[in-house]
Amino acid sequence: MERNSGPLSGVKVIDLSRALAGPYATMMLADAGAEVIKVERPGKGDDSRGWGPPFVGGPGAEESTYFLSVNRSKKSVVLDFKDPKDLQELKELICGADVLVENFRPGVMERIGLGEAELEALNPRLVVLSITGFGEGGPEGHKPGFDQIVQGEAGLMSITGLPDGPPIKVGVPIADILAGMFGAFGVSSALMERERSGRGQRVQTSLLASVVAIHTFQGTRWLVAGEVPERTGNRHPTIAPYGAYECADGVINIAVGSEGIWQRFAPLVGLDPNDERFATNGDRVRGVKELEEAMAPALKSAGVDEWMERLGEAGVPAGRVRTLDQVYASPQLEHLKLIDEVDHPTLGRIRLPGSPLQYGRSGRRAASAPPLLGQHTEEELGRLAGGTESKKTT
Repeated sequence: MERNSGPLSGVKVIDLSRALAGPYATMMLADAGAEVIKVERPGKGDDSRGWGPPFVGGPGAEESTYFLSVNRSKKSVVLDFKDPKDLQELKELICGADVLVENFRPGVMERIGLGEAELEALNPRLVVLSITGFGEGGPEGHKPGFDQIVQGEAGLMSITGLPDGPPIKVGVPIADILAGMFGAFGVSSALMERERSGRGQRVQTSLLASVVAIHTFQGTRWLVAGEVPERTGNRHPTIAPYGAYECADGVINIAVGSEGIWQRFAPLVGLDPNDERFATNGDRVRGVKELEEAMAPALKSAGVDEWMERLGEAGVPAGRVRTLDQVYASPQLEHLKLIDEVDHPTLGRIRLPGSPLQYGRSGRRAASAPPLLGQHTEEELGRLAGGTESKKTT
């Protein structure tokens, strides 16, 4: 596919965000074909450029693998918002854009003269995405948003971990990622609405709102049933057996998600599927400890490979617990094109996690390497000045 393919080809995004939530949103927009201009601070750039180790590259040219993970297919422009000339150039960039993304604390955009009213005056068709930690206004709207803090505040850690252990965070910055995903969805929806109204609008989301939005059945356990969810480790709180189980040489995930699957699974572990103790899913959830004790001897009698074969033949959903090196060696990832190989200006050929989306008609944009700090400053600002002006790049 061509470099500018994708359903958002022709959409221009000015990205003032840093760290993860905003950059994740703009990476999704870039993957869909949008042109993303990442505006960074002189000298340091995005905070995540300094997050490590690991860093890769030679002395004086080290790159953070954290930064590389969420900034593919973007351009980097350096501007100092305290410099009136640079601020004016930013405003000129905004005038020619379709989308602006920022994740400053509430009030920062107003202080630099880019509040909602000023942005609408500059560009009435502009879609603005604002991502905060705890939302705007209210008793906690002023609080800074860091992923693990929000995972705790939004209840996610209270339902993650072993029953007799401490609350545990998810192994990736899920609050940031979710806010970025919801933000990208909001931008795409607003761009669609603009086709009807001819006007842009402001889209708001937060780390807090995004985590609450994915509570799903755990949220309704409290809101509807009045039951406060607790940590269940690798067990599913409402389906059994469904979890991670020890075999002779490792751990396997098994999901008995229906009564039909139970009828096929029970004989494999020496159980009568009509045993009155375990006859229905409700019975199995209530008696999960007794059920797992009854399953254990059979599961431990054979290794993961043998159990994967037995369960597969019986039509019982199961999977291995892989390390990331095993995941990225998977032929299925290669088939789905989930690894992008790109040429980086200083690192050479590198591999990055790829977009999970495929577009049948408009194509999938070919990824490009995350930018060096200020790599595209002269190119982008030279266009504003008719190609005659040069700018600093660090």
